[in-house]
Amino acid sequence: MNINSKTPRDSFPLPDIDRGHLITETDNPNSKDIDLLSTYELVELFNQEDIHPQLAVSECIEEISNAIDQIVDRIKLGGRLFYLGAGTSGRLGVLDAVECPPTFCTPPELVQGVLAGGYPSLVQSSESMEDEEKHGKRDLELKSFNSKDSLVGISAGGTTPYVNGGLKYSKSINALSVAISCVPRDQVSIPCDIDIRLVTGPEIISGSTRLKAGTATKMALNIISSSVMIKLGKVYGNRMIDLAATNKKLVDRSLRILNDLANVERHTGLRLLHETKGCLKTAILMALTDLSIKDSKALLKKHNNQLRSALNS
Repeated sequence: MNINSKTPRDSFPLPDIDRGHLITETDNPNSKDIDLLSTYELVELFNQEDIHPQLAVSECIEEISNAIDQIVDRIKLGGRLFYLGAGTSGRLGVLDAVECPPTFCTPPELVQGVLAGGYPSLVQSSESMEDEEKHGKRDLELKSFNSKDSLVGISAGGTTPYVNGGLKYSKSINALSVAISCVPRDQVSIPCDIDIRLVTGPEIISGSTRLKAGTATKMALNIISSSVMIKLGKVYGNRMIDLAATNKKLVDRSLRILNDLANVERHTGLRLLHETKGCLKTAILMALTDLSIKDSKALLKKHNNQLRSALNS
């Protein structure tokens, strides 16, 4: 190889801005010499630093609550929830989205994760994909994203062009635009309606936002999706009553829930699950009211699939 040959400009991406001031990129004084620490000291340091994600989430309760309420309102009117991100942030969105159907028996299109670079980026890093702002809009358009929908754009440093492009498009069509980042507002401006700033501080390994920033983001996404589903009536007490009994573990869980809520023995519970084709919520209503499967479904539909409301009626 000729060491004097010049690398073409278009083969090496030049930075558009200096991101050194971002708190997610700065140096953490607590981990200055981590390469000299013992294994025990390393684990202890990670454990101490991982307190910060929970504190960061606690500072954003108002914004997260606002996002949940507005997402629920839009879903009730026929909207959907989208997560948009690149790299670790995008993978966290996909992870949260794909957990909704098995946990809450939602159709796969209700909550969707959109990742820069698509499916291949789930299993193989393709970080360059995040630099294209126009692709954020393009990927949402491919999903027929519209004004009824809600978008949660996830970008630890708040500067990801792919995510900001999607958020700008979301705002332009009057969809709900929620941003999750881990930098203070005075460092980066993000186009959105609801601005969630999970400020976790400098990472133990400088710039590695899969650490504290990723942990805080995962916590926030758990809270958002779970709370949305609770508001939609997919939980009774603290039980996931809209799960689909599709494997041995979930059938067992369904039988235990039927026993706890309706004092139904396992053999009776199995019969109810067979009748309802694994729909636990309908089985619970049948067990508690002695209604037929047809009448139980009609009553749930009348009460917007809210079990508590149906039972109170």
